[in-house]
Amino acid sequence: MATAAKFETISAQLEAVALQRKRQHTQQVIVTGLFRCAAGISIFTTLGIVVILITQSLGFFAEVSIWEFLAGTEWAPLFSPQKFGVLSLVGGTLLVAVIAGIVSLTLGLGAAVFLSEYAPESLRRVLKPILEVLAGIPTVVYGYFALTFVTPILQNIFGHDQVIVFNALSAGLVMGLMIMPMVSTLSEDAMVAVPRSLRDAGYALGATRFEVAVKVVIPAALSGIVASFILAVSRAIGETMIVKIAAGATPNLTFNPLESIQAMTAYIVQVSLGETPQGSLEYKTIFAVGLLLFVMTLCMNIVGRWVISRFRQVYE
Repeated sequence: MATAAKFETISAQLEAVALQRKRQHTQQVIVTGLFRCAAGISIFTTLGIVVILITQSLGFFAEVSIWEFLAGTEWAPLFSPQKFGVLSLVGGTLLVAVIAGIVSLTLGLGAAVFLSEYAPESLRRVLKPILEVLAGIPTVVYGYFALTFVTPILQNIFGHDQVIVFNALSAGLVMGLMIMPMVSTLSEDAMVAVPRSLRDAGYALGATRFEVAVKVVIPAALSGIVASFILAVSRAIGETMIVKIAAGATPNLTFNPLESIQAMTAYIVQVSLGETPQGSLEYKTIFAVGLLLFVMTLCMNIVGRWVISRFRQVYE
């Protein structure tokens, strides 16, 4: 009897283990399926965007040569005679993005160094979320901040006759503040990942904390810093509302940040307001500009990922 009872107990335990494993397997299958669906949705969404951009752009390039589009310096598709040189839009976009990149790299890297090397843990837990809040502010708020606060300051500094109401400098400065959390967060994570032994070795050689941060930590985390900067700049290239509100709507191929420019995204918003007849050549320009903008941001992201995979250092 004792042997039979023991056998029944063991059988019940085995059945419970088998049932638990079956339940775990079912849960794993469901979770895996959900992840695959999420990945599939993102992939199909991207493919759908690419297909729409390409098919609509083919109608534009059937009437306008690619060389005129990419090499022309005058952009006036809504006026007569029509001009389709996109370089003025590309130049305005890159001008604002370069200013934003300089601001974000300077402030973001400085914030990352302070958080990782100087700030105590209690202060770091408070400051880091505050910095990340900047990324959650609506971009339209940044745009009006640049227009109503930053631009008057620039006019007082450089003169009202030099700085017009809509200019690339105010848009670039405020955009740099917007993308700074991306640089500071990713750079700070890369710096924190640097082993403590490297810092201790620097201190043992008589280096100061600043020298350790600049000559040891930053070079060791350089791949993460460069990748964060590239991703932040690609985010700046695709920004819409700040350049639409603060930079103006003047297609102008210039290197002077105090002048009004028009970014690629701002032009897309302008034409998408509904005044341009759908199906017209003017309407198709937004898809051609959107396709070029997609290629530019895609290349920036590919470069960022390549930098991460090529120069990433893994520490044990």
